[in-house]
Amino acid sequence: MHAWADVDRPARLVQQTVPSDDRDPKALACYGLLLRSADADRMLLRFVDGRPVSAVTTRFLDWCCADLAAAGKTALLLVWDNAAWHLSHAVRAWLRAHNRDVKRDRRGVRIVVCPLPSKSPWLNPIEPRCLHGKRRVAEPARLLTAHELADRVCSAFGCTHEPHLSLTDHVA
Repeated sequence: MHAWADVDRPARLVQQTVPSDDRDPKALACYGLLLRSADADRMLLRFVDGRPVSAVTTRFLDWCCADLAAAGKTALLLVWDNAAWHLSHAVRAWLRAHNRDVKRDRRGVRIVVCPLPSKSPWLNPIEPRCLHGKRRVAEPARLLTAHELADRVCSAFGCTHEPHLSLTDHVA
């Protein structure tokens, strides 16, 4: 892993062992949306309890649209990679229904999906920010709990640590 460090004190990552009785998740999924504007860029982040499946993806998009609508926005150009939960039939059907409802009601945020070519993450403007964010939250000497990691990520990107998305709850 590359990281900024003093020449006389290079960063050293220590391999950690997870105790077998540790109840903390071994991985933490996070949805992120980089909002770019002439004024300033900002990130919307939501962590996921469990896996990032289609039903959770649509909840994240619904939450993002509510945030954008509150800010007076009417459209979202969504640059997406080829993750399975982006390309699923359920997500594509939700997007069609969402955009149809926005057009019919004449309120809300329309979503225009801009898919990236396969195997080209460097075209996604959020990727470099995520890479630098990983460097800012790394802890070389100990394991972070899932909550500590989520707090650090939100702090690194200057956003609020929102309640985690899951399959069993609904986004307000």
